[in-house]
Amino acid sequence: MEMTRRRLLAYGLLLGVWALVLVWQVEEHLRVREYARANLRNRSRDIANTLGSFIRGLQFRGVVFRDRLQPVLDDLVNGRTNELVTSGEVLSVAVLNTAGDPLAMAGSSLTNVDQRDFLQQGERWGRRSLTVAYPILGVSVAQEGLTNPAAPVLVDPPTNGMRNRFPRRGEPRGELGPPPAPPEGATNRPPPESPGPGEPDGRRNGEARRMRPWLPPGLPEAEYQALIRQRELHVLVVSSSADSYFAVLGNDLRLRWLVTFFAAVSVIGYGLAWRNLVTAADLQIRLVRASELNSHLKEMNLAAAGLAHETRNPLNIIRGLAHMISRQPGAPAEMSQKSREIINEADKVAAQLNEFINYSRPREVRRARLALASVINEVVRTLGYDLEEKKVTLQVKGDVLSIEADEQLLRQALFNLLLNAIQAVGAGGEIQVLSERSGASEAVLEIRDNGPGVPAEHRAEIFKPYFTTQKTGTGLGLAVVQQIVLAHGWEIECLSNHPRGAVFRISHLKLVA
Repeated sequence: MEMTRRRLLAYGLLLGVWALVLVWQVEEHLRVREYARANLRNRSRDIANTLGSFIRGLQFRGVVFRDRLQPVLDDLVNGRTNELVTSGEVLSVAVLNTAGDPLAMAGSSLTNVDQRDFLQQGERWGRRSLTVAYPILGVSVAQEGLTNPAAPVLVDPPTNGMRNRFPRRGEPRGELGPPPAPPEGATNRPPPESPGPGEPDGRRNGEARRMRPWLPPGLPEAEYQALIRQRELHVLVVSSSADSYFAVLGNDLRLRWLVTFFAAVSVIGYGLAWRNLVTAADLQIRLVRASELNSHLKEMNLAAAGLAHETRNPLNIIRGLAHMISRQPGAPAEMSQKSREIINEADKVAAQLNEFINYSRPREVRRARLALASVINEVVRTLGYDLEEKKVTLQVKGDVLSIEADEQLLRQALFNLLLNAIQAVGAGGEIQVLSERSGASEAVLEIRDNGPGVPAEHRAEIFKPYFTTQKTGTGLGLAVVQQIVLAHGWEIECLSNHPRGAVFRISHLKLVA
């Protein structure tokens, strides 16, 4: 529980560090985005200020002619003003009146432009552009050479008391003369503005009053004011390309993702390192405990083996005394029968003790070159009495092979396997011992029988100590066989012998020339 809590604390700390790095990168990206936006706004403002100053320089007596303004706008959009903008930097530019209608424009069409909305919001971001509006007051647009008296023309008042005017339609173009007298009762002069209190010169709030131009002859005041509102330059709209802005954002975003990615990799690496460190420490603790337990088990094994060995001596004495009692002359039949039962039970206990001692004995393998067929035939001759008693047929088949093994241990393993097969089959059963090559340097040994077989759920447990499916078995014979097999580096498994019986297969036997 303590180890799990420490792991969770370490993983949570690493995850928190990565989250801090992620938040830091997001904040840095937002800061870079605002910085790029500010740069684009400043660039657009510089272009608009320069253009506004240039337009004010084009005006003559309060009038800017369209034929002079349009080439300036076209050059700005087409990038021909190298000292001001580059090609593609300005997408469109337009001059709007107080109603928001375009008086002059260049570049892509600016539709649905509401200058009041611009004045409130200050800017409008498109998918790949930034549109900004800047107010320009006191300049009007007219057609150059216009002679129509009703044309939207804005002129400054004269300073010598004479009213200059543009020639009317049908009049010869020459020097401007004094205008005709206005009709009786009509006035073409706007009402004078009274100065504010304390300002005899007409200044209000510290600013000079705007001088109103003289009116064209015969043009009513209302119409003239309407033309002024239609032709007066009020808002300059500049639409700039935002490619540089998005390029900066893209580069910064890639940088942030790389930092976040490597931070995640570092966190994962530290997490794996921590897990490996904790696992190694846990394994070391388990290894120490297993070593202590192994030492304890070895001591108990030696004690149990010694106890079993010492138990055989009084057991042999009991068996000998029972044998003597059964052979005494004149002994009652009942006493002889009880004596033989004592002898049989003593033999069973002795057999169990012998198997336990064999199982608890350390397996030291002394490898040597052996003829496998010779070892099998010797074990078969040893079990000749058991084979004849149950009338079991045993066949030895396969190749003539020479293997590398401990002869004494191999005989014991084959003896236990064949004895287990003899006990499993019924009277008249069949047993086969098959040896064959399984590769260039390995062989396989199989003991087959036609007995009842081993159920599938018991095949994995049949090699465990004291597990047996027979009534008279001790459950240590196959455990001893597995010990011998594993000591040699071989493998043993229990399989089904179709259609009936069991197969015990020993594989990976090493061949020798």
